[in-house]
Amino acid sequence: MPTAFGYEKNALDGEGSGISLKTYKPAISLLVITLVAGLALGAAYEMTKGPIQKAEEAAAVAAYVAVCPDAEDFQESDDLEAKAEELTTSDSDISNGTYGNIVFESVYQGLDASGNTAGYVVNVTSKDGFGGDITITVGISEDKKVTGMEFLTINETAGLGMNAQNPDFMNQFIGKEGTFNLVKDGASGENDIQALSGATITSTAVTNAMNAALYLIDSAAE
Repeated sequence: MPTAFGYEKNALDGEGSGISLKTYKPAISLLVITLVAGLALGAAYEMTKGPIQKAEEAAAVAAYVAVCPDAEDFQESDDLEAKAEELTTSDSDISNGTYGNIVFESVYQGLDASGNTAGYVVNVTSKDGFGGDITITVGISEDKKVTGMEFLTINETAGLGMNAQNPDFMNQFIGKEGTFNLVKDGASGENDIQALSGATITSTAVTNAMNAALYLIDSAAE
């Protein structure tokens, strides 16, 4: 008997010219592998999300203690957050770009063992870094002096901008108040900051972030 047009005897067995499951088997296998891998990655993410978040929080608290050593606890302050928002949106040295492209990430009030204010912690980002955002946590005392600083995010050029993390550069800010002035030819004034060699952009971004943090706390006290 003649074969119907478009079909052959063993089409479904893959021996003819019809549709064969063997043709699609590799694609089906790949699809199954992809689905299984996706489910496994999702499960792994859910399992590690909690520990990662806790580790990040612990690292942040350690940084806060380092920059504001007189405090034993750190609490969010609605007043400070409101002031940060106000300075960002209203006419101020922040909104008008005096300190470059600045973002206040968060502000905390540091409390001593008796619950009294022991200082402040400002997490501030300058978006003007040579290699991207530079985020710093800054400790500021009740009398508006810098008690410490730590870098939370920095991706500058190795051997140049990354030297901003060196104590010789960072210590220029410690124990001082007011507005810092970046200089290239030798710091002579009390608030002069010697720029890093070959990394003026990084130096400017860091100095602006420090100035913005002090400006925020000073403005909140008014």
